[in-house]
Amino acid sequence: MADVLERELAGLDHLEAAPPATTEARSHRWWTAIWPKLVAVAIVLAIWQILVWREWRPEYAFASPADVFTRLWDHMQTAAFWEAIAHTMRRAIVGFAVSLVIGGIIGIALSRSRLLRTGLGSIITGLQTMPSIAWFPLSILVFGLTEKAILFVVVLGAAPSIANGIISGIDGVPPMYHRLGSNLGAGNVALYRDFVVPAAMPGVIAGLKQGWAFSWRSLMAGELLVIIPGVQSIGTRLSFAREFSDSEGLMATMIVILVIGLVVDAIFGSVERSVLRKRGLATAR
Repeated sequence: MADVLERELAGLDHLEAAPPATTEARSHRWWTAIWPKLVAVAIVLAIWQILVWREWRPEYAFASPADVFTRLWDHMQTAAFWEAIAHTMRRAIVGFAVSLVIGGIIGIALSRSRLLRTGLGSIITGLQTMPSIAWFPLSILVFGLTEKAILFVVVLGAAPSIANGIISGIDGVPPMYHRLGSNLGAGNVALYRDFVVPAAMPGVIAGLKQGWAFSWRSLMAGELLVIIPGVQSIGTRLSFAREFSDSEGLMATMIVILVIGLVVDAIFGSVERSVLRKRGLATAR
């Protein structure tokens, strides 16, 4: 009897197990995901080149794709280029980390307390909708042309979005998780750490993704407005290229900003899909 039961269970396991992906299947999935993006890039480059051929703007103001990518390649051969990227990414990581801590604390606190949400919920939403660039006059007045002025605005731009994402994610957790944690004797901290927050992860990751977008835009605005002498960054390169009417250098730097944003978005997207797959909400692609 035990042997029969074991064979039946093994058969069920075999039915539930997904067949291993072959190299051809993986290659097909990669190509299916990549070719639409390649077509979109080709269309953008074609429109760009057509505008150049039609002399939509003077060459000093609107360089051709070939000139821009040549300049970008030249920049990539210099240490100053990578130093600027490293400094900007260091600012981005620190600002997002601080925003994550502050936004996480605020989000969990507001999701736990109806009184706090009533008093502060609309303020958090208002801060999220407020353009981050509007904070820079105050930030520069208070902190001067320093790193703190940039960090201040980055945090104000990202933390409210992260807080609202966490609140939305926790609000979407079924009440049964709260009851399960309480029945198992979990305290307030353990309840959220072990039950509520893991269940809310899809919504939380969406909030983190949006928070990164806000922090990245705030950082780029900050680096354009707060020029610290002797400090290389992507924003300062963008500003100097504009001042010297260097269209090739300006557009090359804009491409770098776009690529960094796309890479980080792809990382968040991969994490989000992984979380959804573990919960049976998305198929592996």
